Amino acid sequence: MLGPLEVHTDAGTPVRLAGARLRALLIALALDPGRVVPAARLVDAIWGDHPPAAAANALQALVSRLRRALPDAAVESHPAGYRLAVDPDAVDVTRFERLVAAGRDALATDPAEAAETLRAALALWRGPALLDVAEAEPFRAPVARLTELRLAAVEDRVEADLRLGRGAELTTELAQLVAEHPLRERLVGALMRALCAAGRPAEALGAYERARSALAEALGTDPSPELSALHTAVLRGELPATSPPHDTWDSLPRTNLRAGLTSFVGRDADVVLVGKLVGDHRLTTLTGPGGAGKTRLATEVARRLLDQSPDGVWLVELAPVTGAADVPQAVLAALSLRDQALPGLARSADPVDRLVAALRARNLVLVLDNCEHLVDAVAALVDRLLGECPRLRVLATSREPLNLTGEALWPVEPLALPAADAEVAEALSSAAVRLLADRAVATRPGFTVTPGNLPAVVRICRALDGMPLAIELAAARLRTLSPEQLAGRLTDRFRLLAGGSRMALPRHRTLRAVVDWSWDLLTEPERVLLRRLAVFAGGASLAAVERVCAGGPVAAADVLDLLTALVDKSLLVPDEANSKADDGPRYRMLETIKEYGLERLAEAGESAVIRRAHAEFFAELVEAADPHLRRAEQLLWLDRLDVEHDNINAATRGAIDAGDTRAAIRLVAGAGWYWWLGGHRAEGAELAERALAMPGAADAGARATAYAIAALFATAGLGDEREVATLLEEAHRMAGEAEPHNPLLRFLDMLKELVRGSVAGTEPPPDLLDTLLSDEDPWVRAQARLNRARMLLNVGRARALAEADTELALRDFRALGERWGISFALTTLADLVAQRGDLAAAHELYREAVAVVTEVGAVEDVPFMRARQAQLQWVLGDPEGSAAALRAAERDAERVGWPDAVAGVALAGAELSRWAGDPRVAWSALAHAEEAMREIVVHPAFRAMLLGSRGQLAAAEGDLPTARAHLAEALDLAVNSRHAPTVAQVLVGVADSALRQGRPDDAARLLAASVAVRGAPDLSNPDATRVAGAARAALGDAEFTEAARSGDGATMATVRELAAPDLAG
Repeated sequence: MLGPLEVHTDAGTPVRLAGARLRALLIALALDPGRVVPAARLVDAIWGDHPPAAAANALQALVSRLRRALPDAAVESHPAGYRLAVDPDAVDVTRFERLVAAGRDALATDPAEAAETLRAALALWRGPALLDVAEAEPFRAPVARLTELRLAAVEDRVEADLRLGRGAELTTELAQLVAEHPLRERLVGALMRALCAAGRPAEALGAYERARSALAEALGTDPSPELSALHTAVLRGELPATSPPHDTWDSLPRTNLRAGLTSFVGRDADVVLVGKLVGDHRLTTLTGPGGAGKTRLATEVARRLLDQSPDGVWLVELAPVTGAADVPQAVLAALSLRDQALPGLARSADPVDRLVAALRARNLVLVLDNCEHLVDAVAALVDRLLGECPRLRVLATSREPLNLTGEALWPVEPLALPAADAEVAEALSSAAVRLLADRAVATRPGFTVTPGNLPAVVRICRALDGMPLAIELAAARLRTLSPEQLAGRLTDRFRLLAGGSRMALPRHRTLRAVVDWSWDLLTEPERVLLRRLAVFAGGASLAAVERVCAGGPVAAADVLDLLTALVDKSLLVPDEANSKADDGPRYRMLETIKEYGLERLAEAGESAVIRRAHAEFFAELVEAADPHLRRAEQLLWLDRLDVEHDNINAATRGAIDAGDTRAAIRLVAGAGWYWWLGGHRAEGAELAERALAMPGAADAGARATAYAIAALFATAGLGDEREVATLLEEAHRMAGEAEPHNPLLRFLDMLKELVRGSVAGTEPPPDLLDTLLSDEDPWVRAQARLNRARMLLNVGRARALAEADTELALRDFRALGERWGISFALTTLADLVAQRGDLAAAHELYREAVAVVTEVGAVEDVPFMRARQAQLQWVLGDPEGSAAALRAAERDAERVGWPDAVAGVALAGAELSRWAGDPRVAWSALAHAEEAMREIVVHPAFRAMLLGSRGQLAAAEGDLPTARAHLAEALDLAVNSRHAPTVAQVLVGVADSALRQGRPDDAARLLAASVAVRGAPDLSNPDATRVAGAARAALGDAEFTEAARSGDGATMATVRELAAPDLAG
């Protein structure tokens, strides 16, 4: 009951109690275990001031329900009431009370035993006392008693630790306790002793002064004689210091945390305690005002959690996220999962579902940074993730709590301040002064705190309330101002912060005071530029700033000088790592300054015009980049667009939110191929869908391209493939109204015909791509050749022409330097080479394809390639290499997060396990594949492959009826899909089943039919090789050849009839 109510049997089995009244009854009985609780008291505990008319009968009914839920004889009836017949120690409340009493008794004689006993008592707490009934009036007294007893137990445990010489380890915990209970003198005294043990007597004196002020303000009293005596002892130096333990750290696992660029000052103890909180609680939130150092503290804690988190620690920067719906996308991007499906479609495209699926089995820590502007959305997401991902832990930073059950809060307080009359040594022991000195050296080399500037330094730190961001901004001004000048400028500006309680002021006001002060020091052109810069997400290049922000008092020729001035004043940060020569230097803005700038932009009435300028600039950028993405300079432009990824998406979302259809469609059309190549397919699919749903006019060519892009995403598993025909029809209609500049539009006729044929069950005409083979665009020609090759292979025709087309396409893509096309051609050629039996060459082609597609960034394609590599390595006789390749494919699929990728890799793993004779693992992999595809529309060909694998696995285990049923359904689906390779694969499974039924002649005939449908034998298929060898051994060469002749002429139209006898049993 020390937290949410939990009930377990003696065997440890949890007992579920449904209903608040049932839980209230059990809690009321458990507060007096083994004793009779009067019925009247139980009625009062359950119904309070509103008991039912027949209260005794209602109570009896509730007791009956409780008896059914609990083990036999747990609740006994007595004339006066009811009794919970359990050992008192089986109730955490009474066990806690017993342990606290024992620990207190041991404190005087054996502090080690006392500390251990009290820790055991406090470990029983899982949350607030009697959480299920804490708000009910009858339970308020026991809640208050237990809460007070818990705090007293903490004080006793702290006392035991102090007596054991552990004071230096307690400073952070005690600082937090004193902040929560500033009037408890025993805690204040313990904090003072701990600080002295840690060698921080100045802070101990500060703790006493704060307590004295709090007591005077709240109670009108002075500190007790005991606390006053302790204060005197500190002043006299009578409390010795002890050395804190030395920490070492093991090697770190994977993470996206960046190395800190500056030293970490003043919160070492906080790091340790927050790390413990994260270990003890699944959700920990660092709260505090902007500029308090929440992000830096969180990242330092995160680094120290790396060796405790097998799947890593991942920072999710929510600052650039502007809408609640985009929060899951931000988490996916930070985790490099990259993709999610579209909301509102039948393919279960909810990004939260994608996150749950990806994180369900992971043991990792998510650091969600800057949640305050999206607190409701973040809270909903965290609640869902924690509820369904049992090994996930979350460390959040926000200006307000997420207000979720079980949330542990850590207020990030201002840094410790020196006394107003502190000497140099004492002042430098305070974190605020150390931070100011450290940062000042960066802008004013040689700066030190001296007796001469000490009074001004102390005034600066105290006037700024010890806020890290405010101190860092002040330190930046020390480049041009002396400490005395700076301190003088602060007096009027922060008069509201002088004296009084910092906690009584709105948290935002402290940060606003810092930024207001910086703002007031700017010239008018600097102010205008700063507010306009706030429209950028993820930084801005000089070229972008000159285009978007110039105008009025900001002359384009002055932009560079103004940017330099803002950097000097610490309002902008140079982003050298992402600067590009063509665009000039790059700058980013702290989120606090960005928020302030957006407010000022709105006040100036410029939000709409600057947003339009921002959208226009990035629309031009993606339009200019698009043709380069199909040429040798592809990587350079992808890198340039990756730097602007946040701006491109922000511009698109901003246009959508503003109802600017023309800009939104233009951005989608221009960025679509970048999203496809660069590993951003899911977000591209989402933005394309949203933009295309907008009413209003847009350029016909851009709208046609946007429809084509949306169709491309849908065919790749992002969206509902059933909508492809409609999307293509709209694209075709709009393209007819405009010049089709985008080369994707040249393929509309081909795509429409393929979709039509898929629905009608007909093959595409052989001359479908002839016109494109002579197109003036070399990329179009190469794509046309490759598409014709795959089209021919899919219908089992003209393999020689298909291979020639593939080789020519590969040659042309290499000449262009278009890496995605190269990878697409390489995998097609690899499959052809593998089917001829040159497995080593095929494996090498796949290795190159993976390298090339990884270079370009299309991570969505990698899992399928690695899975095929794994199969080839197994057939080549390299099981270790195969297993390693499969593991890599599984990791890639998890990162991508697509059901198609997860299922495809799982199916490949199932086949490998079946080949290796491990049916248990094979069945498990198939179940994993089917679970991944459970809530989406599965392509018939893939469903056929799943069923075919099930059939072959059942046949291998001797369950021939089940095998035949699976294979029959698989063959129907495969034939209906008109996909020759799948039909051929299923026929191999039917041949295997026939062989196991004692029909080797049928097996030979079905194998020949498989070859006929595919258009050539597949020597990379170990099933076909095995079945052919066994059938030949059973029949002899001549009879095998004769039996095979009857399958040589099989077609897609005849295979059902051919296989029917062996599928019937």
